Amino acid sequence: MIIKPMVRSNMCLNAHPLGCAKEVENQIAYVKAQKAKRGTKSLKEGGNGPKFVLVLGCSTGYGLASRISAAFEYGADTIGVSFEKAGTETKGGTPGWYNNLAFDRAAKAEGLFTETFSADAFSHETRKMIIDEAKKAGKKFDLIVYSLASPVRSDPDKIDPNSETGAHVLYKSVIKPIGKTYAGLGIDILTDTLKESAAEPANDEEIANTVKVMGGEDWQLWIDQLAAAGVLAEGCRTVAYSYIGPELSHAIYRDGTIGQAKKHLEATAHALNEKLSKELGGAAYVSVNKGLVTRSSAVIPIISLYLSILFKVMKEKGTHEGCIEQMERLFAERLYTGDNASAGKVPVDEENRIRVDDWEMQADVQAEVDKLMAKVNNDNIKEICDLVGYKHDFYATNGFDVEGIDYTADVARMDQI
Repeated sequence: MIIKPMVRSNMCLNAHPLGCAKEVENQIAYVKAQKAKRGTKSLKEGGNGPKFVLVLGCSTGYGLASRISAAFEYGADTIGVSFEKAGTETKGGTPGWYNNLAFDRAAKAEGLFTETFSADAFSHETRKMIIDEAKKAGKKFDLIVYSLASPVRSDPDKIDPNSETGAHVLYKSVIKPIGKTYAGLGIDILTDTLKESAAEPANDEEIANTVKVMGGEDWQLWIDQLAAAGVLAEGCRTVAYSYIGPELSHAIYRDGTIGQAKKHLEATAHALNEKLSKELGGAAYVSVNKGLVTRSSAVIPIISLYLSILFKVMKEKGTHEGCIEQMERLFAERLYTGDNASAGKVPVDEENRIRVDDWEMQADVQAEVDKLMAKVNNDNIKEICDLVGYKHDFYATNGFDVEGIDYTADVARMDQI
């Protein structure tokens, strides 16, 4: 069959198996090139980087890039968890399912230990399964990456009193402002035009539910249960990901429902840092990363427009990064800066956060973005915005618009890469 992108309401609803696999290969190639450039030694070469890494939310975005960095720059063995829909012979799977297949294939070809599980990362059953896998492998995790970005979370400890089947309470997150409506321009992917959109303010229940889904409660459960099971190594570190962004987006993001969840995540990092430091000589961090094209950012008022202008400005300055560039830099210049790529002293801000959004938030970058945001309209959008780059990232996330893939060719099966 010939597979073309299906876009509805600025969301891509399908994936191209070969394009997804090629994108993973491209990220691996980048990391290998950086390894050579930096002179990083893998574990087999006598390096002291991460050895056994658990990535929660391993299939796309920053989670996938983290796993690739750990495996292909440092030679780490990895376990990944994500909840994906598998492809069948005739029906497509999720992009993350194809990405996981591509990662496992490449890691095994390098002789690396790799296990990938499609499972509900919020459940105690999944935590027990991962603990059992670590014990079976005779390994202890020295890095846990928490990169879950789900719209829903099932509470593992609460049964819904209204459920006839004994189902657990289900929380749903929302991306909404708090206090008043937020409106702004965004980019319509299909028409290359500006489109006004608005988000109504969240109520108290929506705020609380978003914190339940996107905050630090589940991260805490993972670390507590892994520690209690004795599968965390001495010096173990854990890192979760966040975003702050510019003042213009704070009403919908940092000061909105997602921002409240991220503040909870950061508070959890402090608690986990104290726990790991005392028990294992380890540490916990939140890494604040650069704004990138994701399924959610494409539909948040103002964010898509901001990102398309940001990309243009940063590319002109030579500082633009995607997921893999960000995570490779996080590992090489923040987490593993000691002798022979061992865990070194981590530079952090006053809130103990790692900042790899530093280039995005430089004063000259933000000043130029603000200037362009003030004058963009439908007549000059193609000159002011990096529409080509933004749309490439939007489509490539699902395996489309990837160089080297013939999109006119027939794809025989949807359960292979």
